[in-house]
Amino acid sequence: MNLPGLIAALALSASTADAQKFEGLAMTPPMGWNSWNTFEINIDEELVLGVAKVMKESGMLDAGYNYIVLDDGWMTRERDANGDLVPDPEKFPSGMKHLADTLHQMGFKFGLYNCAGGKTCAGFPGSKGHEYQDARLYARLGIDYLKYDWCDTGTRDAQEAYTTMRDAIYAAGRPMIFSMCEWGTAKPWLWAKDTGHLWRTTGDIIDCYDCETRWSRGWKKIADFQATNEELYKAAGPGHWNDPDMMEVGNPGLTLEDNRAMFSLWCMMAAPLIAGNDVRNMKPEVLEILINKEAIAIDQDPLGKQGWRFYGDPRLEIWVRELSGGDWAVCVMNPSDEARECSVTWEHVGGLLPKKAQIRDIWQKKDLGTTDKLPTVTRKLAPHDVMMFRLNAIK
Repeated sequence: MNLPGLIAALALSASTADAQKFEGLAMTPPMGWNSWNTFEINIDEELVLGVAKVMKESGMLDAGYNYIVLDDGWMTRERDANGDLVPDPEKFPSGMKHLADTLHQMGFKFGLYNCAGGKTCAGFPGSKGHEYQDARLYARLGIDYLKYDWCDTGTRDAQEAYTTMRDAIYAAGRPMIFSMCEWGTAKPWLWAKDTGHLWRTTGDIIDCYDCETRWSRGWKKIADFQATNEELYKAAGPGHWNDPDMMEVGNPGLTLEDNRAMFSLWCMMAAPLIAGNDVRNMKPEVLEILINKEAIAIDQDPLGKQGWRFYGDPRLEIWVRELSGGDWAVCVMNPSDEARECSVTWEHVGGLLPKKAQIRDIWQKKDLGTTDKLPTVTRKLAPHDVMMFRLNAIK
């Protein structure tokens, strides 16, 4: 190798050795809104600003939903003469930088989508071979969050692909959350702690309870996968989270009970809380679920331990999660399609829970007493409904 080549190789080696993801981000699971579940590629500037306005006025921003992420379809079908991605000028006539600046002024952070393949899932230009160029564009636009999908990747190695994009983001110099949407096929929970801030664990979610298609699953099937995979819940923690996909809360295929149960289990699993509904037209009871600050506090608990299903059968499930300060969260679910009486007896939960604790009912928003005075809670639950408690340890 000649001297210039050797110098270039050493420089590349040094830059690779120094590359990393941006630390200090996503110390609790990210919260926000994503366009895909409801709008797919039918997105534009007016929609985004309308969503942001409602999120701010409704209390969602104050509750923690501060990331607005545009999914697939924000760009034109071809790169420009310089090889850059081009925000669609018909959809975003004021330009993407102006939109980012406007959202920042409103108190939000802004995210975009791309893909590790040659094309995105909807057929727009992917980032394969353009990682550093695209990362520099995102930095210039003021992007705070990149969702990075896995379509049209062929035989590409997932760890190589996501590490390359991680390094490109770091080289661009703007801190942004790196959301890995690889669908769990390469088990990212085993290797991605230092690569991304969150990683998808399954295929796409759809707004149903337990239906399944070739690519998508209902929310309960996704929760069940996470509940039965010990590798998963051991991998989560501050700065690196399992992502069971964006929420379907408020979308047409879910009942009110489904909405409450899904939100509860996402909080129990320390999942990112990324709303996917049309917040401009949601019912008050849906908003009430999304901004329940006590449920959100469980999701955002700084200890960062993911909960798991302690007990499960076709008629009753009990989920538990350790919280900071010796507290625990407990969620009791009726997974059946019939209304049933469901019970939890604190001392039966494996000796995990505090010996004495104040019982706080998260959805009824009231204290029920202490575990020594109320050793069992029994309630009739509608199909798929839950009761959720925070046990505040008494020392």
